[in-house]
Amino acid sequence: MRIQHALHNGIIWSASLPSTQWLLHLVPVLFMAVFLPTTLARRWRFNTLASFLGPLNQRKSSTQAVMQAVKDTIAQNFGGKAQDVGRATFSLEEVPDLSGKVAVVTGGSEGIGYGCTHTLLSKNISKLFVTSLRTEKGEDALDALEKELGAGARKRVVYLQNDNSDWASTAKVANEIASQTDRIDILINNAARGIMTRQLDSHGVDLHMSTNHIGADVFTSHLLPVLKKTADAGHTVRIVNLSSNLHESAPPDTKFESVEELNKDYGPQQQYNRAKLANFLHIKYLDKHLHSKHPNILVNATHPGIVQTAQTQEHIHEAFPLLGYGMSVAAQPFIKTQFEGCVSTMYAATTTTESGQYVTPPCLVEKGSDKANDEQLAENLMKLTRELVEQKTRPESSAKGCPFKDA
Repeated sequence: MRIQHALHNGIIWSASLPSTQWLLHLVPVLFMAVFLPTTLARRWRFNTLASFLGPLNQRKSSTQAVMQAVKDTIAQNFGGKAQDVGRATFSLEEVPDLSGKVAVVTGGSEGIGYGCTHTLLSKNISKLFVTSLRTEKGEDALDALEKELGAGARKRVVYLQNDNSDWASTAKVANEIASQTDRIDILINNAARGIMTRQLDSHGVDLHMSTNHIGADVFTSHLLPVLKKTADAGHTVRIVNLSSNLHESAPPDTKFESVEELNKDYGPQQQYNRAKLANFLHIKYLDKHLHSKHPNILVNATHPGIVQTAQTQEHIHEAFPLLGYGMSVAAQPFIKTQFEGCVSTMYAATTTTESGQYVTPPCLVEKGSDKANDEQLAENLMKLTRELVEQKTRPESSAKGCPFKDA
């Protein structure tokens, strides 16, 4: 039996399973009794006890504070290399007042995206563009925002339906946003496909890469004129891509050299991991080619941690019906809420003064994998991205800003 595991959003994924299906019922028990303790012992390191307890000393000692520290610790460690904790703290209460600013959040109607949307509105963002794959989810989010924050909050939201895997539609939606505002201070690329079985989009391209990376690139490209205009007027502009510690477990032979490579079936976990590596590399590329010429534009990637989203409620059951359910239950005590899960992203979107970084919860800057810092791999990715967009949609889409060398 060969088992490949990585914990993300509370799930352990298996690359291959024994034929004796009853063993699956033991997985949650084995996780809590064996995997979790041994992982703690093998992978986590704390410089001192004070390092671990540091965040607790800065807030009221309580069960809630302890659990939050545990959740942050797990978020920083699972799916990647061991990290130090207690070096920095940040909370949503520390997000500054955003009066006069304009933001865009993709996938902002549920999960982490909703956490970002709610926080931006609660901090007085003047105008907020929110995209969502499903119109009913968008309407539900607007109703919830009005109920929780008042009618005034809803009036500041412009909702647009969009499917990131439809690149022509994505370009159109971005152009529509650009036509409705003369500034954009914050862009959060959150919309993504979770850990699911391999599928191809309407262009014949792997759906994970199409949705999570290429669609996000097209969207960003078509907003660039407004983003650069805002930055050139002296304002700080922040672009954030949601990545994941699972980028460290992308297929080892990843080169981003052809569509045939993108369409190779690595299994649900690896397809997702590679797409999250692409999100990271996209930011590194933007930092090199965009931030270097427009220093007021800060571009960063974030890892949200283990968060209760559609990933754990819907996507996982398509790929791993029984095993996914079992691990969701086992890890439930450690899973963050959508508001806890958006903390690192809100830090990168509103507070950081740095660019080209990878921020893990709550605001810890980490290096990421060697592949994530490979400049040639980033060049390969963006070259292939431009070629695919040019071939599958319209040349003017790729010329709009991808691969940003003319930024």
